[in-house]
Amino acid sequence: MGKRVREARLAAKPPVTQEDLVARLQIQGLDLNQTMISKIERGQRSVSDYELLALAKALKVKAAWLLEGDESEATR
Repeated sequence: MGKRVREARLAAKPPVTQEDLVARLQIQGLDLNQTMISKIERGQRSVSDYELLALAKALKVKAAWLLEGDESEATR
């Protein structure tokens, strides 16, 4: 999922920095910091269901799309 979070951030127009994402999540009441976002993107931190939904909303993508990352690519 982390690769998809990064992909969505960078594909946004204009691109969303990790700090911007932290601010968007804080507006939703989710307290993640830049280090946590970085760990998610590197696959070093798991994401709970409510974090997934908040990330999807903040990045303006579907939660299912975020979940389609590495697992579906490995089965191709």
